[in-house]
Amino acid sequence: MPDATHDPARRSWVPSANGHPDFPIQNLPLGLFTPPGGGAPRAGVAIGDAILELEEALPDGTLNALLAQGAPWRRALRARLSEELAEGSAAQSRLALRLHPAAACTLHVPARIGDYTDFYVGIHHATAVGKLFRPDNPLLPNYKHVPIGYHGRASSIIASGTAFRRPAGQLPRPEGPAFGPCERLDYELELGIWIGPGNAQGAPIPIREAAQHIAGFCLLNDWSARDIQAWEYQPLGPFLGKSFATSISPWIISPEALEPFRIAPPARPAGDPAPLPYLRDAADAAAGGLDLALEAWLVTPGLAAQGLPPHRIADSNARHMYWTAAQMVAHHSSNGCNLNPGDLFGSGTISGPERDGYASLLEATQGGREPLKLASGEERRFLEDGDEVILRATARRAGFVTIGFGECRGRVLPAG
Repeated sequence: MPDATHDPARRSWVPSANGHPDFPIQNLPLGLFTPPGGGAPRAGVAIGDAILELEEALPDGTLNALLAQGAPWRRALRARLSEELAEGSAAQSRLALRLHPAAACTLHVPARIGDYTDFYVGIHHATAVGKLFRPDNPLLPNYKHVPIGYHGRASSIIASGTAFRRPAGQLPRPEGPAFGPCERLDYELELGIWIGPGNAQGAPIPIREAAQHIAGFCLLNDWSARDIQAWEYQPLGPFLGKSFATSISPWIISPEALEPFRIAPPARPAGDPAPLPYLRDAADAAAGGLDLALEAWLVTPGLAAQGLPPHRIADSNARHMYWTAAQMVAHHSSNGCNLNPGDLFGSGTISGPERDGYASLLEATQGGREPLKLASGEERRFLEDGDEVILRATARRAGFVTIGFGECRGRVLPAG
């Protein structure tokens, strides 16, 4: 439930926090950063255009140990910082010494990611993509029974702002496969879900407890080489078409900060199967969803050269997730799989039901058949070298202060 930390009247002595689109005092996300003078990475909290360095030690240079502390530690830290960063706080002079300008700091992937799993819970994306390949049967029979996912590659997860090279691989050709640079490079707008406390191997997490194992959320761009993917994904699923790069936003937005923006997941249409008992929980059914506006923007070399603004390529919302984050946790551990602090889930592409909400170019251009027209005179069927994709997420609700996730940026470099 919302508490004093969500009070819309609370203002900060950090001037840039008041009215900040992402990081007002009501947010206070956790991250890993290096201050302007360099040195080892440190734990910090975003407040306006600044980063407050925390006193907590990082034994391995990551936030894993802090994520493992779970909800009681997060709530206590949030309550304390909310009071200390508020206008009139006696802690101002002490905390001001640990405040760094965010623009001068280096942000990192916040945790050591032991495992990364990408789900497929955006039903409008699954339906739109399915129609491209199976017009008469877009959703496979298991989709509405089980949260589908695959084990991704943790080593290639990169922080926002890190450019990556266009991947190469086997490309399908009528005469047989050829090896070369990807020709159908795509983005996918997703939420990232950070795991906090884990579970012992062989001890599944009950759905009623699953939310307590979630440390927070971020934005995630699951870059996809569609031509490589199309050739390799049968019979075992995604591989090199996905493993070359995944971009994430650097700030972990806590479940506590998102409490005012909780909603019931969308009602299942008549005829859809009810979740099996291990995926069913009254509290999750009442408030397991999130009302988050999700956007993707494209900056091309042509737009930049002409001084034109980014082109919005997707306008969606996290309310379109068919399965909740708690259901993903419960299902992932249901076979006894042990989750660990710092593990990361991707939600899968969260598209809206209409064309302007399609959150990948595969959907938006109908497989490349209907290119996007840009103000620069350029067209895009898929991403070209020099293109940059920007993801954003914003939580709004009447009576509460708007908070955001910060940006998740990634730019395509030519193949090596």
